[in-house]
Amino acid sequence: MADPSNARTKPDPRLNPWRDDIAAEHLRGEIEAPTYVRGHDRTVVAPVTALRRAPAQGAMMDSQLLLGEKFRVYEERGAWVWGQARHDDYVGYMLADDLGPDITTTHRVTALRSFIYTDPDIKSRPLMAVSMGARLGVTGNEGVFDILADGSYIFADHIGPQDAHVSDFVGVAERFLGVPYLWGGRESLGLDCSALVQIALSMSGQACPRDSDMQEAVLGVPISGLARRGDLVFWKGHVGILRDADTLLHANATHMCVASEPFAQASARIGEAAGDIRQIRRLV
Repeated sequence: MADPSNARTKPDPRLNPWRDDIAAEHLRGEIEAPTYVRGHDRTVVAPVTALRRAPAQGAMMDSQLLLGEKFRVYEERGAWVWGQARHDDYVGYMLADDLGPDITTTHRVTALRSFIYTDPDIKSRPLMAVSMGARLGVTGNEGVFDILADGSYIFADHIGPQDAHVSDFVGVAERFLGVPYLWGGRESLGLDCSALVQIALSMSGQACPRDSDMQEAVLGVPISGLARRGDLVFWKGHVGILRDADTLLHANATHMCVASEPFAQASARIGEAAGDIRQIRRLV
């Protein structure tokens, strides 16, 4: 009888593109599948698009991708593609029409949200609203507007070079105060607890995985002493950011928005549902 302790553990399907019928080529040798594919990159052309657990509009939304973000496609079937977000490796299904050719981006939205216009005029028709973190290709400037690769325009002060970063990620997160809570959301119209952390860290130049358990595993180091601004507090299935030793900032389903509240109060309430704090981690 085989020793079950020798059984190979399959890689996390949230971060590794494999199913029983197909797998990414780089997983050959780790995953047995009848088909292996290399995939190809495409770029999100919608303001925001859902990354779903199954190829159906009613399927759970695990995350979102923003305009200009990259998605590696491993399978195209009808209205849906299956693949992996390039910025955080999250795997899921996306509407094919929300993707276009792979293009080069130069800037990203730094305002909480902004509009893309048909002309360099605030009275011109807005084509779409875009959220913080959306990626854009800038080709020139006209007055107070930057010109985008497709010939549209955006207010120049609402964007910045995509390799420029802020120093205070907590300050970025604080700008989302009052934004509605949305499971799987990653935009300024709605986001969840781990997306708040991911977006804020991304704007400060720090790579961050998508889900709170992934963040707990890799971000910073655990601390046992006095907490301070910027420390991350983890419960089972939840994460928050300390504004200071006594104040927690988090997207949560009690307030149904990004809220700031006394740390002790939040900890007691969350503990009733999720148990004690698992870790407080400090970025280094």
